[in-house]
Amino acid sequence: MKDYKTNKLRNLSLVGHSGAGKTSLTEALLLSTKAINRAGKVSEGNTVSDYEKQEIKRGISIQTSIIPVEYGDYKVNFIDAPGFFDFEGEVLNALRASESSLFVIDGENGIEVGTEKYWKYTENISLPRIIFVNKLDKENANFNKVVSDLHIEFSKKIIPLTLTLGEGEEFEGLIDVIDKKAFKYTNGVAEEVEIPELRKEEVDTVYEEILEVVAESDDALMDKYFSGEKFTKEEFKEGFRKAIIDGSAVPLLAGSVEKSIGLDLLLDIITRFMPSPDHADANIGFRVKDGYEGFEVSEDSPFSAVVFKTIADPFLGKISIFKVLSGIINKDDNFYNISKEKEAKASNIFFLRGKEQIKTDKVIAGDIGAFSKQESLQTGDSLCTKDNPIEYKKIKYPTPVLSYAIEAESKNDEDKISSALKKLAEEDPTFIDERNAETHQEVLSGLGNVQLEVLMDKLRDNYSVNTKVVELKIPYRETIKGKSDVQGKHKKQSGGAGQYGDVFIRFEPCDEEFVFEEEVFGGAVPKNYFPAVEKGLLESMDEGPLAGYKVVGIKATLYDGSYHPVDSNEQAFKSAARIAFKKGIEEAKPIILEPIMKLEIKVDEQYMGDVMGDMNKRRGRILGMQSQEDGSQVISALAPQSEVLTYSIDLRSMTQARGSFSMEFEKYEEVPKELTDKIIEKSKEEK
Repeated sequence: MKDYKTNKLRNLSLVGHSGAGKTSLTEALLLSTKAINRAGKVSEGNTVSDYEKQEIKRGISIQTSIIPVEYGDYKVNFIDAPGFFDFEGEVLNALRASESSLFVIDGENGIEVGTEKYWKYTENISLPRIIFVNKLDKENANFNKVVSDLHIEFSKKIIPLTLTLGEGEEFEGLIDVIDKKAFKYTNGVAEEVEIPELRKEEVDTVYEEILEVVAESDDALMDKYFSGEKFTKEEFKEGFRKAIIDGSAVPLLAGSVEKSIGLDLLLDIITRFMPSPDHADANIGFRVKDGYEGFEVSEDSPFSAVVFKTIADPFLGKISIFKVLSGIINKDDNFYNISKEKEAKASNIFFLRGKEQIKTDKVIAGDIGAFSKQESLQTGDSLCTKDNPIEYKKIKYPTPVLSYAIEAESKNDEDKISSALKKLAEEDPTFIDERNAETHQEVLSGLGNVQLEVLMDKLRDNYSVNTKVVELKIPYRETIKGKSDVQGKHKKQSGGAGQYGDVFIRFEPCDEEFVFEEEVFGGAVPKNYFPAVEKGLLESMDEGPLAGYKVVGIKATLYDGSYHPVDSNEQAFKSAARIAFKKGIEEAKPIILEPIMKLEIKVDEQYMGDVMGDMNKRRGRILGMQSQEDGSQVISALAPQSEVLTYSIDLRSMTQARGSFSMEFEKYEEVPKELTDKIIEKSKEEK
């Protein structure tokens, strides 16, 4: 691979709805630029971008892949991100590492949920965009309708830079609006033809719109435009680029990956108009932490970089993908991982193209490279030199909303689960694995069922750990609503020294988890046995009398008792306390508590009624609603954990995948009487 200057680099995150053709587009671009000899197909599992075993098996992208394409004097790094929503963390990584985003839209299906979702996100972070409308050779494709729908949904700032020659199966070429040329494609080769007479007026109209956008980018250009003067090529280029960067223009191109139509024009527009990393107004997705000064995106600046993706393949080894934000990293340079406060050596640096490692001696500001076998590096780590320290803020990933309880299929695999999942977490920071101390289950939590199923498949395929999903146990708890006053007496005589402990304890509800007090007078229970009584009570709280769940909210007051000068000891008083606890809780109106979750649900107005009605069916309580700038609503609600275990799947179904939510534990509340008996009965069955 040639050496490229920073101003000749372009980094574009490739986003859109699953199935729109993002991966196929990278394959076609690699073929058209002669980086590969034959284009692979997603259906055949042989594409450069989707090489991971689970991607081949499922026919979808699962992880971010770097696809550098060399075009003329430029290098374009396409950061191919998954379209499936369960892998949103990968998309956020890709968007952060790019100066602009390329949306791929299916010409038959038009605007789909993935387009809507990531359009809103890129709009919020002011990331420049470009659109490629794919599959225009398909029978039901309609380019004009797609453009019209985009204008209605996302505004008129979307400007077609190409118009189509023919439609559907008759789609054979494009009209380049800027250069006012038409091209007919045969086997991917463009041949210039005359613009049809009937289309010339349309071309002029769209070109005039582009000129207006260029004029509005600068006061001097506006004056020139109104005075009837023509823009120079450089004025046009910078004016249009400025409009793209500030979001007032989004270029749109038509094409077909399958017929290799429009790929050359797409690369031409990207290299001419999309921002380079060192452009004065370019989006820098990596924000400097407070207390540090940022460096200029230049080869002459001190070195800094961020690891934005990790591949922890058991066969390829650990690969850390990084973007250089300033300066240069040369082979064998020492660098400082400021996030871990560790020094390391760049003994092996390379560019990635899918899984192919392309050796290089350096990676410059704005480019994307990779290290291998740097075990201390993790996603989000900031790299620099010790002499010029700088640290960048870490990305905030969405919180998990779906949990599976998993078990090893054999005892031999039990000890391997946690260590294998720890390695997988290096690749995907959006899931959480924990051993629940109350239910004694291994709980895997993530953004959706496909993500969790992929993780389980990776456990099996990559680490030889076979797991299965079991019913997730709810960590119910038990407490009391009333008061009781009981005696606990432990007396045992079996030859030799016996055991004797006798306590009188009052039990009552309290706001704290457990409170122990004593009001013993006259030495009825010696002080040295008080800790034994408290310990006996604490140990008893691990298992309540109703269904065996942890007991909370208890105040126990030891106020009387008796002892034997020979047979009394700590163990005897612990046993007496346990007896008192069992009797005392049973007599103090015990109840079962359930965990209540707080949900923040973001939905479009059209789904509000369905979502709120569904929440009521789940024993949920609506706390309030708040309108958002994008027209959506955020519903705040409380609901029992047992009722929202599959809410992520159900919400997607209710809202056609347009709804999203976050969820966190809020508090414990009493289980309704009609459900208490069922919980107790189920607990007995499990025992």
